Amino acid sequence: MKKLKRRMRVLKIVMYKETLIDFNEHLWTFVGSFVGIGLIGYLQSRSFSELDNLFLIGSFGASSVLIYGVIQSPLAQPRNLVGGHLIAAFVGVTIRYLIPEVWLACALAVSISIVLMQITRTLHPPGGATALIAIIGSQKIRDLGYMYLVSPVLTGVTILLLVALFFNNITSHRRYPVNRHWYKVWRRKYLSK
Repeated sequence: MKKLKRRMRVLKIVMYKETLIDFNEHLWTFVGSFVGIGLIGYLQSRSFSELDNLFLIGSFGASSVLIYGVIQSPLAQPRNLVGGHLIAAFVGVTIRYLIPEVWLACALAVSISIVLMQITRTLHPPGGATALIAIIGSQKIRDLGYMYLVSPVLTGVTILLLVALFFNNITSHRRYPVNRHWYKVWRRKYLSK
């Protein structure tokens, strides 16, 4: 009974914190996601017709929720953002080439992507959608083959990441990425020489 009461107390605290209205937090979430998705959309509109959705894929919307809205989440960190999308894109394209049956290809692509993201510690939920898009996307997307990994996936996540690094660190109360250990190690290894 004590355990249940304790869990309920923790749940109340979490729910309370999640429902707090913090204008600054909401403002920077909006600005970051608007600029990130807007920049990708703008580059697409300058390069392709409206029917050729080559830079903007649906999974970037879900990634924006994580990297601009819940920046403290382990699933929103740069390693997960980039690695998760790239692994899922690779799996999606590969499965599309190997499995002609669409329903089976979709199920395998998502499932294998999840497991590989778990193994590599790059779990990023929108990656599942990236794998699906490689299979059920438009003919233009399917025609890209492995170039799908470069554009739209790598170019898109790079833009989203750069915008997230800028806007999530523009104020004193937001820090992204949460764990800067990777940056310190890289800096010590490559910049201290």
